[in-house]
Amino acid sequence: MPDATTSTTELPAPTMVLFFSPRFLDHLTPAGHPESPERGDVMRAAALRASDMGIDVREPRPATDEEILRIHDDGYVADLEARRGRATAVDADTFTSPESIDVARLAAGAAVEATLHAWTTATPALAVVRPPGHHAERAQAMGFCLLSNVAIAAAAARAAGATRVAVVDIDVHHGNGTQWAFYTDPSVLVVNSHQFPFYPGTGAASEAGYGAGAGATLNVPLEAGASDADHAHVWNTIIDPALVRFAPELLIVSAGFDAHQDDPLGSQRVTTEGFRAWLAALRGRAALTCGGRIAVVTEGGYDLQALRACLDATVDVLHGPVAADATWRDAVGPDRRGRAAAQALQAHPLVTER
Repeated sequence: MPDATTSTTELPAPTMVLFFSPRFLDHLTPAGHPESPERGDVMRAAALRASDMGIDVREPRPATDEEILRIHDDGYVADLEARRGRATAVDADTFTSPESIDVARLAAGAAVEATLHAWTTATPALAVVRPPGHHAERAQAMGFCLLSNVAIAAAAARAAGATRVAVVDIDVHHGNGTQWAFYTDPSVLVVNSHQFPFYPGTGAASEAGYGAGAGATLNVPLEAGASDADHAHVWNTIIDPALVRFAPELLIVSAGFDAHQDDPLGSQRVTTEGFRAWLAALRGRAALTCGGRIAVVTEGGYDLQALRACLDATVDVLHGPVAADATWRDAVGPDRRGRAAAQALQAHPLVTER
């Protein structure tokens, strides 16, 4: 197995907070749907483990209309509200049950609270939520997502005074909703490391922002079969240097775990230890560049055992000592997938500045 680790030199761990609600189990989906309430059971078990470790586990509040409307169209929000109390199909794979709108608001609120906690206290925060959010666009639900949780959280941080925010999305699917929310905004860097070509069809390396936001979108498309070593390569050569140059005050992670080798929806080969290394590197960068301000918000991850293992690894990373640097060390090295992904980004403004 690759030795996917960060530096062994470590600094003391600050206190973390975890946001979770048992109400996340109340969002029901049709039988056999990947985004099932059983994922909520796994999340609850991870939250209980965290509590047993002495971590502060808090019940989140719902996102407010003001917070949601910074990202979503008011007509779209009205359509969601009209579905309250009903079981409906929003599109071919996105559904509501009677409690879903309240649960979606709670998930967005958890993302906001985790982000504002990290921003105001300079300590790590984790929001363990469902439904996920990174596919929801301004006026459209899709990909199991109703509200764009991380985009709502990033906008809340900007409203709270953060001038430069970075979002790093490690889900196997491209986070189209987060990308489009900030595509013309130079104050929010949106980084996606994802399988491509794949659902939802966006996320080519050429999608790099527009107008004032040109260069503030960084897509790292990886072919099917990418391993820990490939992800380590693009982190060390592309993503981490871009974060250093952008110099965010706050880092938000869209933590999807469906790039796991056991996940039924993705076709990547990331191990649990690979995800541990991903989170350790991200936390290391937040410590070095953002004063320790890092918020992690869950997205996908549909193999229940892999999801539980990755959630536990995330808690361990955020609760434990922080690596003194942000290097992801892997003894194997990348194959053509990692090298090809890095090569495709040589013309990106945050890469060519080196």
